[in-house]
Amino acid sequence: VCTHASTHASHLLTQLVVIYPGLVCLLSADEATGYGPVFEEQPVETIYPEESPEAKIIMSCRARASPPVTYKWLKDDMEIELNAEGRHYSLVGGNLVISNPTRTEHVGKYSCLASNKYGTVISREASVQFGYLDLFSSEERESVYVKEGQGAVLLCAPPPHYPGTLSFRWILNEFPTFISLDKRRFISQITGNLYISKVESSDSGNYSCIASSPSISKSVFSNYIPLVPLAERPVRKYPADLKVKFPDTTALVGQNITLECFALGNPVPEIRWKKLDGLLPPNHEVRMAGAHLNLYNVQFEDGGTYQCEAVNVRGKDYHTARVSVEAFPEWVEHISSTEKDLSSDYTMSCIPSGKPKPHIRWLKNGELLDRKEMRFSSLTFDDSGMYQCIAENRHGIIYANAELRVFACAPTFEHYPVKRVLAAKNGRVVIECRPKAAPKPTFSWSKDTELISNSTRVFIWEDGSLEILNVTRADEGRYTCFAENDRGKANSTGSLLVTDSTKITLAPSNSDVKVGENAWMQCAASHDTSLDITFIWSLDGRVIDLHKDSQHYERSLNGSSNGELLIKNAQLKHAGRYTCTAQTPIDNVTASAHLVVRGPPGAPGGVRVVNKTHKSVTLQWSRGADNHSPISKYTIQYRDSFSKDVWKNATTSPADVEGNEEMATVVDLFPWTEYEFRVIATNTLGTGEPSSPSHKDRTLEAIPVVAPSDVGGGGGTSRELTITWTPVQPQYYYGPNFGYIVAFKPEDEKHWSLVTVADPEAKRYVHKDASLPPSTKFNVKVKAFNRQGEGPFSLTAAIYSAQDAPSEAPKGVVARALSATDVIVSWLPLSQSNIDGYQVKYWRNHEDSEGGAQRLTVSGRENHTKLEGLRADSNYLIEVRGYNSAGYGPASQHLQIHTKKPPPSKAPLITGKKLKGNTINIAWEHVQPLANESSINGYKVLYRQQGQSSGTLYTTSKQFIDLPLHADGIYVVEVRAHSEGGDGAVAQIQVTGNRRIQPFTSFTFTFPFIHNNAG
Repeated sequence: VCTHASTHASHLLTQLVVIYPGLVCLLSADEATGYGPVFEEQPVETIYPEESPEAKIIMSCRARASPPVTYKWLKDDMEIELNAEGRHYSLVGGNLVISNPTRTEHVGKYSCLASNKYGTVISREASVQFGYLDLFSSEERESVYVKEGQGAVLLCAPPPHYPGTLSFRWILNEFPTFISLDKRRFISQITGNLYISKVESSDSGNYSCIASSPSISKSVFSNYIPLVPLAERPVRKYPADLKVKFPDTTALVGQNITLECFALGNPVPEIRWKKLDGLLPPNHEVRMAGAHLNLYNVQFEDGGTYQCEAVNVRGKDYHTARVSVEAFPEWVEHISSTEKDLSSDYTMSCIPSGKPKPHIRWLKNGELLDRKEMRFSSLTFDDSGMYQCIAENRHGIIYANAELRVFACAPTFEHYPVKRVLAAKNGRVVIECRPKAAPKPTFSWSKDTELISNSTRVFIWEDGSLEILNVTRADEGRYTCFAENDRGKANSTGSLLVTDSTKITLAPSNSDVKVGENAWMQCAASHDTSLDITFIWSLDGRVIDLHKDSQHYERSLNGSSNGELLIKNAQLKHAGRYTCTAQTPIDNVTASAHLVVRGPPGAPGGVRVVNKTHKSVTLQWSRGADNHSPISKYTIQYRDSFSKDVWKNATTSPADVEGNEEMATVVDLFPWTEYEFRVIATNTLGTGEPSSPSHKDRTLEAIPVVAPSDVGGGGGTSRELTITWTPVQPQYYYGPNFGYIVAFKPEDEKHWSLVTVADPEAKRYVHKDASLPPSTKFNVKVKAFNRQGEGPFSLTAAIYSAQDAPSEAPKGVVARALSATDVIVSWLPLSQSNIDGYQVKYWRNHEDSEGGAQRLTVSGRENHTKLEGLRADSNYLIEVRGYNSAGYGPASQHLQIHTKKPPPSKAPLITGKKLKGNTINIAWEHVQPLANESSINGYKVLYRQQGQSSGTLYTTSKQFIDLPLHADGIYVVEVRAHSEGGDGAVAQIQVTGNRRIQPFTSFTFTFPFIHNNAG
């Protein structure tokens, strides 16, 4: 008879308990199929938007069990009174529904209890929080004034919100003109602030911060912040200044994290990242023009000290902070449901991992146990129930649930009878005996009618299984296992059949091939013909998947007893120990052989710099695998920050690095340049893969040897000497504190004046001196310098100081109004020879200020120009002045001119048409101009084919015209009044060819206001 513990005493009455000597026990039906609660769905962390239109929260809970479970819910460890009046709670299935939730009453931690007669389990805790994102403050934002070239920070100041994670964007002037991010502009996703590394005039405008909460799908806009760039000439340069600095950060294993760094400065600083205690992780990515360092799938080894460095030509700034890696709890080992014998010993084991180390607590049927470990020395029925192991650290909590059943039962073979077993001759066989019984029974065996006892060849194991070694045909027969405990006894009979053993008849042999060649591995076996045989190949203990690796492996199809393996296009990775396993359902046998694959060498290792000068470095490395062919030589390659990731062959000393060397010197390098090196080995079979690059290392400093090129200049403003050159490329700086020394002197003097220019990117120097004579020949030259000293001067160039600006004002300035919008202006040319051109400035008298005047420039070869787009019937003031590279001369006396009245704004009204033979007569009413419009001089008629812009233009003083009628096609007739102020508005009519005119009712009249001086 079998007895299980139940959590309900009443259940004992339903058990079928029958004891008869010699009979086996059976479980009652519900005991055989019943089980305790197992969660299929548990509550999750919930953020309820305060503005949600759906006025309810659903916390999920579902457990399978037999019999079905009943549910309870806890809030902050207190049982919830479901369906209580005014409490908003109800139960749907196992789900908790909170209707019309409020922040004051329903924020908290919730858990679900599922119970049946076998016990109770409690779900993981899940919090309910209310999500919100308030509006930005309505206070007006102050304008931000910044000089061009300086950096700017626009503060977002996001409003109160929950949860804490927001995303930020900025708009300029109007939605949806979003600020595009680049090397110069950056938005911190932590603070929301907008950073502009250097302000330009194009940055002028009104800026608004958009804060978005992905949890509640809501966005809000700040008031506009005006940014006003202040012009500064020349624009100054500023050193790099880090304004966004990532804090000490804790990441969880498997997480993705982003570190932020951004700097202000002019030129825009370059952001560089490094890990001070090792290399940057292989799972890193630098984005947002360097401002973001993304670490993906963070692991413990990624922890350490990280540094971002901002660099420009004016200086550098850096920031360091730690990244600590911790871990959410995970199970290394956890409990699972089990059945145990009454009075037996049992230990429940729960081992979690995590950082910080998780602490463990135990629950039984939802109640906390005051025990650190679950060790049972003699199980009783009361120990049955639902157990939970809970591991928790500051990052989270995990649960493991299991049911423990304690039972007592007479032996029964109902579920696991002794089976018919096959065994190979001379092999080993185990016949299992696995009755269900508690307490553990004693075992005995018989063969046919004879009891079996232990011998050197036959053993009865502690679990009841029977083992036979060196099986012979005589061992065939019927075997019976007998099991007995204090509750009863039972037996079960099976049989043993002996087959021929499997033997390798053709074993694989060792083979030696070159990369790319084929190799054969032989294997054949004899076996019992009543059994199927399969061949399994493995390489160094790893089974070869012939389907997946079909590109390189192929099995022979020469009969079922042949397992020959073809290795196609062998590569270095295919070398090793090949094992052939011939396997039948009852035995297997193996044989092995080695395959040697000869090929190009493997990659050298440990490449490092052991010595360096300003133009050379000495490298050391470790030999890689020669892959069974001696290394004949090494090739050394390098790359630097100027080669854009292109590896180049290095010049070495000695020129040829022999295969037995592990050190060489690389020569002809640039001083003060950061290099990486790698080494490649070669043998008679080819060239191998390159080594991993060495750590970046910089050669020593040296005095510059390259002088600036294309030295020249001249021109500029009066009393200036402008000297220009092409800057030296950065790879020729040879050291820090790089700049230029500019030398100049009048051609007929001996003494050179020297000036230092500290900007390495400078292209010009302007020397200003009130006593500097105009258009005077100077000799100039430029050389470079750095911290180590000065380099050679460039070739000497001859240039001229700036000429004087024009000293005379143009005379004889006259103007004539051509129409309401056009005026022609002319003047007498200046007699000076250094005139590059003339500037004509004009503005409306009284209505406009001179500061808002319009300007037009013409070549020095011209003495007249046309001013277009003027206002009709207006007084204009005009002045003319000459200019050259030194500046503008004095202005002429102001000339006043009045533009003509505008042309008629009303279009002619077409009143009729008549077909007269091969012509058509078009008539219209006279246009009466308004008082402020020019009087009518006549009419212009344009006759053109539809779709064409040009045609035949007629002028007439009459109010009708006869036009030739074309044979086919559609034509347009345009009529407009003409006056001294220009052409008036136009009226149109369509004319169809083939001597047909569209009925009058279908004519289309349009009256656009068009002023066209060309007619």
